[in-house]
Amino acid sequence: MSRAIPAIALAVCMGVVPAARSQQLEPRAYANSPTGMTFAIAGYGYSEGDVLLEASAPLEDGKITSNSLVLAFARSLRLWGDGGKIDVVVPYAWASGTATLAGEPQRRDVDGFGDPTARFTWNFVGAPALTLPEYRHYQPHWIVGASFSLGMPLGQYDADKLLNIGLNRWSFKAELGVSKTWKRWTYELVTGATFYTDNDEFLVTSTREQDPLFSTQAHVIYSLGRSAWAAFDGTYYAGGTTTLDGQVNDDRQSNSRLGVTLSMSVTPQQSFKLYASTGATARIGGDFTTAGIVWQYRWGGKAS
Repeated sequence: MSRAIPAIALAVCMGVVPAARSQQLEPRAYANSPTGMTFAIAGYGYSEGDVLLEASAPLEDGKITSNSLVLAFARSLRLWGDGGKIDVVVPYAWASGTATLAGEPQRRDVDGFGDPTARFTWNFVGAPALTLPEYRHYQPHWIVGASFSLGMPLGQYDADKLLNIGLNRWSFKAELGVSKTWKRWTYELVTGATFYTDNDEFLVTSTREQDPLFSTQAHVIYSLGRSAWAAFDGTYYAGGTTTLDGQVNDDRQSNSRLGVTLSMSVTPQQSFKLYASTGATARIGGDFTTAGIVWQYRWGGKAS
């Protein structure tokens, strides 16, 4: 039986702006692909709420809107006989918002590049490295994979402002993902932990530290045929308590989000993905809604 080649899922496409990275919803992140296939991705996302704001920011009544573009490159790899991939993502965003700081109304408009991310993924169970002809007869069952992501502090950052596109710190995320395919259904569970370096230019002279943020994603995916699928997505993330100049803040996160995703191929090389998500529960931060579209073009693949 021939099989359609899946769309590559990229974290930044499900939560384009940097502050949303650990809150992402990313179905099929560990799906197998033919070895040597290359993917070019472009996407647009719109978000509104307290997205882009640090959880510990001393702001009230924040109303932020963000329009984001993302460009990405991914390539599937052969890793010790297993399938894997590497991807690089570069976002650009325009954001504007109002909030109250110390009783005074504030407004900020900003645009610039976000922090780029690079990710390495290895599917070490149930996803062998396959040539393009072999992949057409591949039937997934259980897949287990792991990934490591690196967020680089290269985006726009003004040290004297609270609303920024970049975060001015490194981030490191490790994930473990498991999926089970049964007939047209695929069930996925992904757990991860994100670690951060310190931002020593927070409001110019302060040092902001953040504890690790732990996350769990669950996805129920239904195949609509060889060229389309739909997913119901959910995530819960907790932790991330911050410390400002040695003083611990009461900003531990305990939040959840729900979303939907629809992917469809329009040609053998091109596909589109539509997504939307919103905050379900939020102790602090994370109360935002986002939606967008992603276009993907793929080529190559080892023929033999």
